Formats: sequence, C-alpha cells, structure tokens
Amino acid sequence: MQRGKGMKFVGDSRIKTAEHRKPNIPKDYSEYPGKTEAFWPNFLLKEWMVGAVFLVGYLCLTVAHPSPLERIADPTDTAYIPLPDWYFLFLYQLLKYTYASGPYNVIGALVIPGLAFGALMLAPFIDRGPHRRPAKRPFAVGFMLLAIAAIFFLTWESASTHDWEAAKKQGEIVAESSVDKESEGYKVFNASGCISCHGAELTGGASAPTLLDTGLTPEEVAKIAKEGQGAMPAGMFKGSDEDLEKLAEFISNAKSE
Repeated sequence: MQRGKGMKFVGDSRIKTAEHRKPNIPKDYSEYPGKTEAFWPNFLLKEWMVGAVFLVGYLCLTVAHPSPLERIADPTDTAYIPLPDWYFLFLYQLLKYTYASGPYNVIGALVIPGLAFGALMLAPFIDRGPHRRPAKRPFAVGFMLLAIAAIFFLTWESASTHDWEAAKKQGEIVAESSVDKESEGYKVFNASGCISCHGAELTGGASAPTLLDTGLTPEEVAKIAKEGQGAMPAGMFKGSDEDLEKLAEFISNAKSE
C-alpha cells in the first residue's frame, strides 16, 4: 500500500482559521480610483460628526431664538391667514399661482411636488457613474442645482410678498374676555355676521379691531355699525333697530378679564 493512499481529508467550516482571528482592518481601496477609504467606519464616522455639529448648532439657535407663540386658534376668525414654517414656504408660494391653485390645486399640492421629489429619489439610480467630480456628473448636478434654485426663488417670493405686519397683528396674544354668550346681544352679534371678523371672543383679527374695552357709548357703537368706520364699510348691519340697540349695548359693555 502506497503512503497516503485511501486517506481522506475533511475540512470543518466551523473552525476559524488564523485569518478569521485577525483584527477588523478595513480593506485597502487604493486599487479602486476615487475610493480611498472604507464606508464603515471611516466615511460613516465623518458623516456622523458633521451631522452632530449641525444638530448642536440648530439646538443652540432654537434656545437663543425660540419660536414666538400666537394666540389660541379661533375657527370663527375668517380673516386669519395661516403661514407655514420657513421650510414649507416654497410649497406655500407654489399654491398661489393660477396653474397650481383653485381647480388645479391637486397639481400644485401633489403632482408637481411628487414629480420633483420623485426625480430626486431616482437620481442615484439614473446617474450611476463612479466619478465624484461635478463636471463628470451633469445630470445629477444639474437637477440638484435646478431644485435648489426653485426652492430658493419660491421661498424668497413668499417671504417678500407676505404682509408681516398684518401677520404679527393677527397672531398677537390678547387678553381673554368674559363675554356672556347667552345674552341677547351676543346672539345678535353672531347672527349679524360680526363674529366672522371680530371673533367669537370679540378679540378682533387681522382686518378687524378688538371690541373689548372700546370705551364707546351704545350710541357711538350703533352709529359705527350703520355708517361704518375704517375698513368696515357702511351698511354691514342689516337687522332691526331693536337688534341694533341690543348689539350696541352688548359691545359697549364688553370688557376683558
């Protein structure tokens, strides 16, 4: 019998060799152009560090300049103009255009944003080039610049055309009122439509002043209700003289807490 004849060698994959016991050394990427480090943990650690810097800066900004509080929402105030946060201003401005508002509201709210953000999500799959230089990736760079320019322009247009003085006034925290909503005067106030501008608590809105602590006599209130004053045109009150008397007495005696 020859030496080794009939012998079989069996390997067990469960037994780790010396190579498996080596420390976790990142693979050498120098043979691949444009890739000089491993994604984990080198590149990902840098991403986390940059994200942490921005997060700490954002937290410091929120502490130094807290968001201003407005008064309690009043669903009866139809003059209130809501304004979204700054990062949604470009979408808010888009809905102001005729082709994206009114009967075409679905286009401005769903179709255009859906196409834009869908294209951004598909960009990595469409442009799969290995290059990192912007000049060699015209599709991805061009679309990203277009998106940034559109967002910047729409945000700027929304901020520059918004009436910030009226917005500040309509959101001011005012004193609470002790209005008797069961009184005859309040019922006339509600039925005549005054509530739509002056609010359920008589605190006013963006286009209407408060009716609390006016210091006016019932006769002066009745005159304003019939003849108008400021932004309020004449002939707004169309009730009877009896109802006008109740309304004038009610507004004249309306006080804040």
